[in-house]
Amino acid sequence: MTNRMRAYGDSIRRTLTAMAELELIFGKARFATEFDCTIPRFGDRLCLKDARHPLLEDVLRRRRKAVPVSLELDKDRRTLLISGPNTGGKTVALKTTGLLGMMAQTGIPVPAAEAVFPLFDAFLADIGDAQSIEQNLSTFSAHITNLDRISHLADSSSLVLLDELGSATEPEEGAALAVAIAGYFLDRQAWCLISTHHTSLKLYAAKRSGVLNASVGFDEQTLSPTFALRLGVPGVSAGINIAQRLGLNSTIIADARSQQNTQTQDIATFLDQLHSQLDAANRQREELKRREQEVAREKSRLESEGLKEWRAKVRDLESQLQSLLKDFTYQIRETVRVIDDRAAQQKLSKEAERRMARLRREFSEQFNTVVVAQHSGAGRGDRNAQPHLVRNISVGDTVKLKSLGKTGVVQRQVDGNAFEVAIGPMKMRVARDDIAEVIAAREPRAASPLEAARGRGVTVSISHPEEMVRSELNVIGRTVDEATGEVEQYLDRAFLAGLPRVRIVHGMGMGVLRKALRALLERHPHVALVAEASPNEGGAGATVVDLRL
Repeated sequence: MTNRMRAYGDSIRRTLTAMAELELIFGKARFATEFDCTIPRFGDRLCLKDARHPLLEDVLRRRRKAVPVSLELDKDRRTLLISGPNTGGKTVALKTTGLLGMMAQTGIPVPAAEAVFPLFDAFLADIGDAQSIEQNLSTFSAHITNLDRISHLADSSSLVLLDELGSATEPEEGAALAVAIAGYFLDRQAWCLISTHHTSLKLYAAKRSGVLNASVGFDEQTLSPTFALRLGVPGVSAGINIAQRLGLNSTIIADARSQQNTQTQDIATFLDQLHSQLDAANRQREELKRREQEVAREKSRLESEGLKEWRAKVRDLESQLQSLLKDFTYQIRETVRVIDDRAAQQKLSKEAERRMARLRREFSEQFNTVVVAQHSGAGRGDRNAQPHLVRNISVGDTVKLKSLGKTGVVQRQVDGNAFEVAIGPMKMRVARDDIAEVIAAREPRAASPLEAARGRGVTVSISHPEEMVRSELNVIGRTVDEATGEVEQYLDRAFLAGLPRVRIVHGMGMGVLRKALRALLERHPHVALVAEASPNEGGAGATVVDLRL
């Protein structure tokens, strides 16, 4: 019976323990939901973003929102020195950091947007007035006793919170003592948050590596604190202003202002100006951020509209391509239909189909190249990056016609887009887009470099007179700078040699080299005409150039 009762009691204890643990979990969840908490993380830095003291937030939520605290320390800067006016929130910042650090290490979510803590093995604080009549301790004595105890316990894994360091004694001695205490904990590498009014400590933080200044804000217009913590700048105590706001006799306030020495006034004025400049800089930063967002939205809108326009152009080009192919197919079939000889008809039909398939492939490749160049921007502004038209047609050239598949000799140019072509004894008028390619250009009389130069009245010294100037230059694989220099030298030699037409082979790629070379050629003094090569000469991968004669 006794064993059964003992077992029953153990079962009840386990059940109650499990229920208590579940209640703790549900309690943490309710707290996290009610106070908008986050799960803290642990690392080698101390970081709080928009942290709130839960008790203060609970008290203020009926009237207004608590002003959040944001601060950050790391292994190279472990001391934060907070200055600023009384009732400005310095002590709240210390208490919030300490309380949230303890909550994090006990597994409780913390009221903050982000929270990162080192793992602390001790939370050491000297906050408030610990004077005691029973123990014969004054305010100063109580602070010193507590600081002595903390100094023996603190190490690199401790969080030390010191409120109003160096107060309750003569100001100069208190300031010297405060600087020494701050240096001691810094040397011990303890994580340390200190609040103070001493100017000496503010200067110490500005000069000493590992220490970061911070301040709580003060509104000069309303003579009231803003409770916002700002990192990187010391604060002004504004004790007289606070006393004035709290309603101290105006005669006392005026007398107090007259008692301030010039240096103190200058320091206070300087800090006021510094805070005003920081506020202005923050407003400008917010304005710039807003404008950057507007620019980004406008850029996104323009890119979207440009993409729509590009797609419309692609659809239009595809429509033109289909129309040309249909027209070409019709012409081929009509040509085959009028032939009486069945065997010749079948042979010509097969040849026409092969030629149509080849031209379809070449036209599609040309079309795709133009689309890629237009989309990437490489062909933008390049009037030569267009669907293929043979442009360099001269009287006497032998050309091949698309409609008949035969070759003929150009007799004369009727207008800008039509030519008279002789095919044997028959002459006919053809449009420029019916000419597939120039089979053989009329060859001018070859001239040596020296003869060409003398003909232009130029005296030239040729280093290698036996070297022939070729009608083609290949710059594939060159950088833009290398290719442009080589092309300029080549154009000079070709011009002196009297060559009427040359070809520059640059490849397709993304069109960067092509665009740069065509821009150079269009403004070169020796160049009369620039055009994209025909498909059998390289298409978009080459550029043909007519030189001035």
